[in-house]
Amino acid sequence: HLVAERTRTKVGLVVESEPPQSFAGGFELTGTAATGTLSLFTPLGSQVARMQWSPTEVTLTDGQATRQFTSLDALTQQTTGAALPVQSLFQWLQGQPSPAEGWDVDLSGFGDGRLLARRKSPQPTAILRIALDP
Repeated sequence: HLVAERTRTKVGLVVESEPPQSFAGGFELTGTAATGTLSLFTPLGSQVARMQWSPTEVTLTDGQATRQFTSLDALTQQTTGAALPVQSLFQWLQGQPSPAEGWDVDLSGFGDGRLLARRKSPQPTAILRIALDP
């Protein structure tokens, strides 16, 4: 398992649903694909949500409550409108391709601190853009 150090990045996610959903801001990823934390921030730096997972528990904490989920996919689906390939993110953020079902990742801009991932299936499609802080 790859371990992410505290990686703070800018992120943009567009889910081409009806109506379209989008999120722009930042995120911080810590831990591993098996046990970790993903925090989402507004563009001004306020924390919007904190997702935590382990082999026995998946939770979302926002400004109002902490909720349990059956899986990390279910959690990211509920939070962002698309099940995000969090396990693959650990490798993508290291510049390493990693298969994620339904997703294509473009790491050609990784040297410039950018990556792009597109979800083709299941519908709706989604576009994830990440810019790594220098």
